[in-house]
Amino acid sequence: MRDKVLIVSGMESERESLGEVLQSDYKIMEASDGEEAIAKIEKSSAELAVVFMKLTIPKKDGLTILKEMNEKKLSGQIPVVMMERPDSLDVENQCFDLGISTFISKPFSKKYIQKELENVVSGGMSQKELEAKLDKQNQMMRRQYQMLQIQTNELKQSRKNLVDILGSVVEYRDAENSHHVKNVEIIVRILADEMMKSFPECGLNAERVDTIVSASVLHDIGKIRIPDAILFKPGKLTPEELEVMKSHTTKGCEVIEQIKGVWDEDYSEAVYEICRSHHERYDGRGYPDGLRGDDIPLHAQIVSVADAYDALVSDTLYRKAFSKDQAFAMIINGESGMFNPKLMECLRKAKDRVERSVIADADMDV
Repeated sequence: MRDKVLIVSGMESERESLGEVLQSDYKIMEASDGEEAIAKIEKSSAELAVVFMKLTIPKKDGLTILKEMNEKKLSGQIPVVMMERPDSLDVENQCFDLGISTFISKPFSKKYIQKELENVVSGGMSQKELEAKLDKQNQMMRRQYQMLQIQTNELKQSRKNLVDILGSVVEYRDAENSHHVKNVEIIVRILADEMMKSFPECGLNAERVDTIVSASVLHDIGKIRIPDAILFKPGKLTPEELEVMKSHTTKGCEVIEQIKGVWDEDYSEAVYEICRSHHERYDGRGYPDGLRGDDIPLHAQIVSVADAYDALVSDTLYRKAFSKDQAFAMIINGESGMFNPKLMECLRKAKDRVERSVIADADMDV
């Protein structure tokens, strides 16, 4: 006779609260970890009416238990109800593929639990009907996942299109260096890839690198709000004019604040921090906030090196470009401000790749 219920959770309070709901109709069994759970499922398989289980439990997680139940041919005999819904749609699909009946969540209402039990245990639904229902749910979840993937890809393409347009606007506003945006994007990709490989503790992955590279295109977006008389002035700027020019960092943030609703939160934050902090320096002598060391967002630090390098190898309205070797030495030696030592190590390792990849005015004059 199937008159027992097994409740599997690493939290005693969860086992007790659900047990109180079920104890009037079933004999309650408990397991506090995955190994204990699978042992009790095997031992009492003929008596278990249902297993209530968390996904996150000690020793063996819920997915591992489901896989072992499938291997031991127990999944078709004992309904499994998950006591939490996963954040990932992929994990949710895996649960259904492995044979769970449904998900429930706290608070454990007696009427709600009884209704769910009626559906999965004694509601008159045959095994074939139950399997058909689960298969239908599975197909629906897969279709939703596919639609979500399509929408995500469309949003990414829309984001890229907008970034490309804004990047072009910045390039047209740069009288000194029409290839600056592209060069910065190239150098950021090289440095970020090298940092991901050489310093995994920095937490970069392929997705985050893609975000940094894309966001770097907009690092100078604030220059569209700098007056032409200052932006295009031949010769050096006065101290007052230089302060206005420096404000392109904060003005860029104002632009991003106005359009950030078109992007997801992580991407908007990366663009904002790059705009604001790509002129900060590791020793605290940068602007606009005088940030020091790792208080400077990592993505802004990477862009700052790329920005400085390309500025040195490009002609300006008041000086000729330095050679690539000179630019490399000036950055490594701190003549363009102090940078993260790990980034300097990445630049050393990637020197040849950077020099092969960027367009330099000094080379074009030869």
